[in-house]
Amino acid sequence: MASMNGRIAFVTGATGGLGKAIATELAREGGTVVVVGRSEARAEDAIRGIQAVVPNAALEPLACDLSSQASIRSAVEEFHSRHQKLHVLVNAAGVFRKERQVTPEGLEVTFATNVMGYFLLTSLLQDSLKRGASADDAWTSRVVNIASKYSGGPSVTKIDFEDLQTAKRKYSYMRATPPTMLGRVLLTQEFAERLRGSNVVVNAVHPGLVKNTGLLQDVGGPFRWLTNTLGKPAEEAADTPVWLATSPETAAVSGKLWSKRKELPTPGMGSDPAARKRLWEACTRLAKIL
Repeated sequence: MASMNGRIAFVTGATGGLGKAIATELAREGGTVVVVGRSEARAEDAIRGIQAVVPNAALEPLACDLSSQASIRSAVEEFHSRHQKLHVLVNAAGVFRKERQVTPEGLEVTFATNVMGYFLLTSLLQDSLKRGASADDAWTSRVVNIASKYSGGPSVTKIDFEDLQTAKRKYSYMRATPPTMLGRVLLTQEFAERLRGSNVVVNAVHPGLVKNTGLLQDVGGPFRWLTNTLGKPAEEAADTPVWLATSPETAAVSGKLWSKRKELPTPGMGSDPAARKRLWEACTRLAKIL
């Protein structure tokens, strides 16, 4: 694994579960890790937890609500006031919501966090990532998007472009969440295409079921029980994301979905460039990026 010494990583969802495990490993590799949490207090709390395991970890707290575009923009401004360059961006924040909720900006919370949060944050940090790529030591900057293997079988997952935010149909988390995972895969492919030749690579990871994730607090019930019973520890699930973020082996790979260090297929809409472009255009419009 390449050393993270002197490099900066920005990890969302870093206050618990998989995001915290990834932040811990990147700090162990010697990186300065920006620990992003919904509030400064939660980020500070996560930092204390990481330092208990990695005493000399270089960690910085940053508050950001990934469902809010205003919060994302101000967090990026704060990051830019401290750092010129970024070497690793890990988008690990996400939500499952039992009931349909709307952000102050008028977006449905699941879509706002799981898709728009990834899109806007990566868009605003891409110049810093380009500056982080270095010819001196052949470092390629990395974006790692935590996603999920979506159904490619008879009940293949699709994005309903006429109802991106589940406003027209009855809302359920099982209806609202899977298309956002497909959306993350499509955005990964589109960012990879747009950043080709810039020494920034973008990949997605299917971590599988992860035990004791705060992600399922709102949902509870059998699904949460099943995940905690069959899931793997976050430290184990962090292996592939950290490998993608740091390994020389993955420096030239971009636009793929991975699990257990192996490439996964992206069936159905996940292999359709037109769907990718359509989602990109919708996100651009909703983020008011010209």
